[in-house]
Amino acid sequence: MDAGCGAGMAAMRAAGLGARVSGIDAAPLLLDIARERTPEGDFREGDLEELPFADDSFDVVTSFNAFLFAGNPVRALSEARRVTTSGGIVAIMTWGRPEGMEAASVVAALRPLLPAPPPGAPGPFALSDPDRLSAFAAEAGLTPRDVVEGHIFWRYPDKATALRGLNSSGVAVRAAGLVGEAAVTAAHAAALAPFLQADGSLRIGARYMAMLALA
Repeated sequence: MDAGCGAGMAAMRAAGLGARVSGIDAAPLLLDIARERTPEGDFREGDLEELPFADDSFDVVTSFNAFLFAGNPVRALSEARRVTTSGGIVAIMTWGRPEGMEAASVVAALRPLLPAPPPGAPGPFALSDPDRLSAFAAEAGLTPRDVVEGHIFWRYPDKATALRGLNSSGVAVRAAGLVGEAAVTAAHAAALAPFLQADGSLRIGARYMAMLALA
């Protein structure tokens, strides 16, 4: 249901299969991309902890690396449960284990540009463990089911496309507000350089962890 890069692609594919799709994100640029890909979707700017949807609105709710960025992740996941029909599915996708993952260096590229996180703040890989992910779902009132781990590749046709996507994330927008868009672009460009292919495209290995839970 978040409208970030992964969720935006999922919404486009779901709409192509006949689903009615909605999404929410705090980053206006990502919402623009989602609306461009899926004009018939209902994409709104908002807060994960106060979803602008009625109870039992959706049969399936998905999240792609979103809940960790909420001020209160459990409350945000509880909101996802609230808007899901009883017996419906909440799908939580997060990063896989970071050790040896190529994409981890891209994820960390903006860390030097941002203030140090407060003590105890969850990092992007805080749920990259099946037991922690299951406990998180249960704490929000969901019934954890299957956990799947897999490996994928990020593929971009060229550096400009990659930079457009990466610079549109909520973290990038925040960093740009602090240090300027040029610094964000430079940090991402440096992180992407090792993955540039001979034809100008980019290929970056990433691991994911996904859980299906019942509302």
